Amino acid sequence: MLGFSKQGYYKWLANPLCDRDWEQAQLINAAFDVHADDPTFGYRLISDELAEQGFTASERRVWRLCSQQRLWSVFSKKKGKKNRKPGPPVHDDLVTRVFTADAPNKLWLTDITEHKTAQGKLYLCAIKDVFAGKIVGYSIDSRMKACLAVDALEMAVTHRGHPTGVVVHSDRGSQFRSRKFVSALARHALLGSMGKVGAAGDNAAMESFFALLQKNLLNQRSWTTRDELRLAIIHWIERTYHRRRRQRRLGKLTPVEFETIMEDAVTLAA
Repeated sequence: MLGFSKQGYYKWLANPLCDRDWEQAQLINAAFDVHADDPTFGYRLISDELAEQGFTASERRVWRLCSQQRLWSVFSKKKGKKNRKPGPPVHDDLVTRVFTADAPNKLWLTDITEHKTAQGKLYLCAIKDVFAGKIVGYSIDSRMKACLAVDALEMAVTHRGHPTGVVVHSDRGSQFRSRKFVSALARHALLGSMGKVGAAGDNAAMESFFALLQKNLLNQRSWTTRDELRLAIIHWIERTYHRRRRQRRLGKLTPVEFETIMEDAVTLAA
């Protein structure tokens, strides 16, 4: 009735899943995990990540599996503004455009910017403490992955002595909605906050820093290599912005001077 032999049935019963099917199932599960961590990844980046995890599969095979499982980059298909849907927020907006703090490590802002070089784009994720406007953490890479935001957060936490209860405010970028970033916030007991999609004013204080960086460094010349631009960004942040650029809202002090004076005042008061 079923159209197969008794011998074939017992052969399948002894080994219902061949090695290749088992390997393919593992490959698909790993691809789902990679795509869930960063939905911007297409099959090429998924293939690179799988290779780093030790899987052996051609890029063509990864493309076929991703196509079958509908694992597409969120940027793969361009849509008009009417059909554009924002990514779901994973945090409430705890800031509501009030970019002030009465002490360090109360409110951090974060975002990602990019700039082109002859070798391709370079991405910067920076974290700013609004108290003195100091950049407390940053990460620079040639790819805009979730780990770009996580590395910047880890630097900020280490640099500031592992504070807890800090509000970390961002936009709805996929890097900040990724499981890796959300897990890092929870691991360090930090509070996530997220503005609306397409509302630059919800993170205006961070946008102003990037505008300053763009005007004073990035647009001043063309950049040949990523390493050249990376070193220039680090030098501008650590030397110029932190230690030489005075801000009127800080009483014409630099971020480093302002924090040092305020720390000394707190110590004397104690």
